Amino acid sequence: MTTAPDLSPETDDAGQPAVAGTQAFGKFMRVLQLVADAEQPPNVAALMRATGFPRPTVHRIVAALVAERMLVEDAATHGLALGPRLIQLAARSWGRSDLRLAAMDALKRLRDITGETVHLAVPNGRSMVFIEKLESPSAVRMSSRIGTSVPLHVTAVGKAYLAALPAAERAALLKGLPLPRHTAHTLTERAAFEAELAATQAAGWSTDREEHENGVYCFGAAVRGADGRPVAAISVTTLVFRQKDDPAQAYVAPLLAACAAVAERIAEVPALAQAEQL
Repeated sequence: MTTAPDLSPETDDAGQPAVAGTQAFGKFMRVLQLVADAEQPPNVAALMRATGFPRPTVHRIVAALVAERMLVEDAATHGLALGPRLIQLAARSWGRSDLRLAAMDALKRLRDITGETVHLAVPNGRSMVFIEKLESPSAVRMSSRIGTSVPLHVTAVGKAYLAALPAAERAALLKGLPLPRHTAHTLTERAAFEAELAATQAAGWSTDREEHENGVYCFGAAVRGADGRPVAAISVTTLVFRQKDDPAQAYVAPLLAACAAVAERIAEVPALAQAEQL
């Protein structure tokens, strides 16, 4: 006897009806995100370990994504990378990124004044996502990439965004926020981290003192929308060995000027504040 397929509606974690296909789509997005974030092109076995999905499921997802040119597979190593169709779609969205375009002049000035790498990041749940990066003219380059998600608790952009939130929203976001260690300098005790945010709020700017990567020191500040709420954050990233003697003048002053310039641009066109909310 043939068993009829299960046509019962999907439900979310709370037991409420979910949009049809959400679970399957989520698996596809999980695989795409893992490939995008991987330092080296992962193969099917690596994706199985990372997702916990059975081998047939991963094979079907990868085959479908390769067929649609969302992924490409190296014939020799079987490593997977983002495909041309996905990159084309991203490029079209990138060209219409109003917040990024509005910030570009200020970011270029900040990079030129400081001589260091600058980032523009927007909030994405419990992380920040880099939507622009301008490299330092120095021969030593940073490992960060546009599109990378970075933790709130170890980055200057994350701390600046958190400190600029209204107290109730900050408390809600911090509730249950994990504080995993990335380096020996990472703040993993909640009381210490909350004290850091209080200091950041009072100063109006933040630091990442080798908390995310050894040897890397960052200064960050929030960009506020027309209503005064933080909508993004900008950072200046330098290396400990070449940090200038007067960071307040060398990095912080031009950083705050850049954030003010972007905020002024947003105030002129309030819709920009929502352009990159993920």
